Amino acid sequence: QVQLVESGGGSVQAGESLRLSCAASGGRYSNYYLGWFRRAPGKEREKVATINSDGTTSYKDSVKGRFTISRDNAKNFLYLQMNSLNPEDTAIYYCAAVNGFGVSAIEALSIMARGGGYWGQGTQVTVSS
Repeated sequence: QVQLVESGGGSVQAGESLRLSCAASGGRYSNYYLGWFRRAPGKEREKVATINSDGTTSYKDSVKGRFTISRDNAKNFLYLQMNSLNPEDTAIYYCAAVNGFGVSAIEALSIMARGGGYWGQGTQVTVSS
């Protein structure tokens, strides 16, 4: 059973940066597809960024060039560096993981998008103008 714990959220001004971390325990992290999702007030949960076991990344269009997802398999950590934050980035951010054994990247994303896999409890990011 994989357990995920996010940290690093907070309240910042527009234009500032935050770095989110997600610590994993209970699984072989290197085999997992990992992702960051967020849910803004009154909106559906949406994908922010994903990273495959081979390091291939994918981003939501509105965060491209501002956010960077990375992973440290040795330490079982997932990160999201967020620069040039704006009020539209205000949301609860969640990390998610799907075991990559026998699962393609597309299938893993589909599983996460449906809320499957493993999820953290979320960390609040608030950006004021």
